[in-house]
Amino acid sequence: MSSAEDRLDAIETCTRMLWLVDLRQWDALPALLAEKVTLDYTSLFGGQPSTSTPDRIIADWRAGLGHLEATQHMIGNQIAEVRGDEAVVTAHFQATHLLPDAHGGPTWTLGGRYRFDLARGAAGWRIAGVVMTALWADGNQQIMTPPDSQ
Repeated sequence: MSSAEDRLDAIETCTRMLWLVDLRQWDALPALLAEKVTLDYTSLFGGQPSTSTPDRIIADWRAGLGHLEATQHMIGNQIAEVRGDEAVVTAHFQATHLLPDAHGGPTWTLGGRYRFDLARGAAGWRIAGVVMTALWADGNQQIMTPPDSQ
């Protein structure tokens, strides 16, 4: 049986990761990520899940979100299951992306579910996997394309 503290710490790690992305505090993110992280965004982009280092993942997030004026990733209804030094946190999410004066509208909002796989080490919980399952979207998805890749 896992303790309430273990479950809250795992949830806090996931919430903090999204908070830091929204604040563009890229340098703080490596402390929350495992040495290798598997990302699965296939419900939105197709393809296959990928495994990469924190540096590569953060560079990709910075490139994909850095041109936006703001993002807000909110998660709720979190459920944490802890077994020893491994945890799975599942949550509903809503992510709003803002690019004022964009042709077609300034916002794109995506909703769905996250699954975070975490491993506990000497420094605490680290995220080792993220599965994002998109269930709905509203607005102008075109704002997600950085200007230099159009």
